[in-house]
Amino acid sequence: MKFTVDITPYRISFKSNYWLQLFCVVFMLIWLNSFLGTTDKANWFLENTLVFIFITVVVFTYRNYQFSDLSYLLICIYFCMHVYGAKYTYSENPFGYWLKEHLHTARNHYDRIVHFSFGFLLAYPLRELFLKWLKFPLWTSWILPIQITMSVGALYELIEWTVADVFFKAQGDAYLGSQGDMWDAQKDIFLAFSGSVLATTIISLIKFFFNIREPQAMPQQ
Repeated sequence: MKFTVDITPYRISFKSNYWLQLFCVVFMLIWLNSFLGTTDKANWFLENTLVFIFITVVVFTYRNYQFSDLSYLLICIYFCMHVYGAKYTYSENPFGYWLKEHLHTARNHYDRIVHFSFGFLLAYPLRELFLKWLKFPLWTSWILPIQITMSVGALYELIEWTVADVFFKAQGDAYLGSQGDMWDAQKDIFLAFSGSVLATTIISLIKFFFNIREPQAMPQQ
């Protein structure tokens, strides 16, 4: 099976793209398991509202804005992490408790991992979007993923506050998952910012040292 990256000079239709089909199957299975296994359906739907919106946008724009397999893989990993967190709520995540026990931390850090992953895993797809599809200047491939990560991270924290304190107070603590940390929102934004800086730096260094050309819009195959 061919695996495409941002500079691959073609894109494969969905019915022929077995990698993308595999990503979709894996995500849907994890998503279904998350829904069936959750003990708080109301919180699950709150946590997954943005997932529903994102998937809808990706599906309806697929014909005109098709990403590489690597971008879809990174997106899939991030959303699998998110829906796994939504199954238990972030503050009660079993993997986070496992880390807490073995690393002797003061809190369940699963939410921190996902916020860092938001910046780290989605910087590459954002970079591909700006360079390949929107035809932005090269310098934006380093700046915009970082700026957007910070902006979306801050917006998400505002959405969390609004949902938890105004509309769904009963699910407030579970949805926020702040675990008593008054600086939780600021730390989450910083981790997403750090993840995007690290990812864009790694990508830029790889392309610089290996003299890899930047992606250009190419037809489907």
